[in-house]
Order: sequence, then C-alpha cells, then structure tokens
Amino acid sequence: MNRTYKYYDLVMAAFVTVLLCSNLIGASKITVLRDLPLIGDFTFGAGILFFPVSYIFGDILTEVYGYARARKVVWAGFTAMAFASFMAWFVVGLQPADGYANQEALEKILGGTPRIAGASLLAFFCGEFCNSYTLARMKLLTGGRMLWARTIGSTIVGEAVDSVIFYPLAFIGLWDTKLVFQVMVSNYLLKVLWEVVNTPITYQVVKFLKRAENEDYFDRGTDFTPFSLKT
Repeated sequence: MNRTYKYYDLVMAAFVTVLLCSNLIGASKITVLRDLPLIGDFTFGAGILFFPVSYIFGDILTEVYGYARARKVVWAGFTAMAFASFMAWFVVGLQPADGYANQEALEKILGGTPRIAGASLLAFFCGEFCNSYTLARMKLLTGGRMLWARTIGSTIVGEAVDSVIFYPLAFIGLWDTKLVFQVMVSNYLLKVLWEVVNTPITYQVVKFLKRAENEDYFDRGTDFTPFSLKT
C-alpha cells in the first residue's frame, strides 16, 4: 500500500513552478557580467539563475522519497512544460485583433520555435532522470552517507547531459557557434556552482523532510526505467 506524505505534493508543486518560470521568463535572455577578475566578460543565460533550483528539488525528492516518486514529479514537470510550449505556440499563432499593438512583443517573448521547445523538453527529460538515477545509485553505494557528494555529483552528471543536449540542438545555426558553446559551458558551470552554494540549504530541507515524513528511502530493487509511473 502506498504511503501518504505531508509535503510530497508541495515539493512537486514547487518543482513544477520553478521549472515553468525559469523556462518561460528567463530562457531567452542572454546577459553578461563584464570585466570579472581573471575571467573578463562572463556570458550566460538569465534563466540559469533559477533553473538549477529544479535540480535541487529533484535531489531532495530522490533523497527523501526515492527514485520512483521523483520519477512521477519529473513526468509532471515534463507534461507541464509540454503544455506550456503548446499553449504559447497556440496563443501566439492566433490572429490578433485590429488595433492590438503587442503581437510583435508577444512573439519575441513567447514565440520560441518548435526546435527550441523540443530541445528543451528532451534535455530536461534526459537530464532530470540522469540526475535522479545518479543520486539514487550513489546513495546505495555510500550507505546514505555524504549527502553533499550525492547532490553535487548527481548535478554534475544531470546538468552535463541537459546542457550537451539542449544548446547544440536549440541554437546551432541560429547563434554564432562560438557563442553557443560559450553559453553552454558558462551556464553549466553556474548550474553546478548553484548546487554547491545551496548545499547547506539542501541539507536543512532534507533533514526536515526526513524527520517530518519519517522517511529516508533507499532504492533497493527499484526499477529505474524512466517510462513508468509506478511507486
């Protein structure tokens, strides 16, 4: 019989909210920090300031509730992103009324191409499942010790998969190739750095949830296929 948890649904909602906001609001803007010591100009996508939070939630879900329950959340996020992409395409494509002056702005903000939307969905799907799988396996290998190694290690793997899939598929031929790889590398480094910086917060949230839910799941005997919703 499946257990009922106090906070699982709330964590799922937070995960999906962060995911949708980071993709819809910040994904299309490229920004730069200029004249950094030893680096010079540092170019990155604005959405990267918030998107890694979804990986932190993914780590928390897998650590506390296990891979199978985290898998359901990843599917919820994937479905939400797919619907948001479809809705944006549909709304932008509707014939604007006479006198409506914001169609061009709407197209620039929400009018992502099917190529970019598809790349984003594929990258998210592969990256999140690699992240969750890596953390679950590392938890078994470490016997539940060294949470910091699991959260950072899984993010290194998951975000690498996400970045290598998304940026070339979405932007090669649209952006200068050098810029594509520059943004890919800088965004990847920022994602991993975010995980490192937020490790103390992750520890506190995991500690709270394990105590509140009376759960510390180990994925012994788990079917790690991503194509299932069984818990």
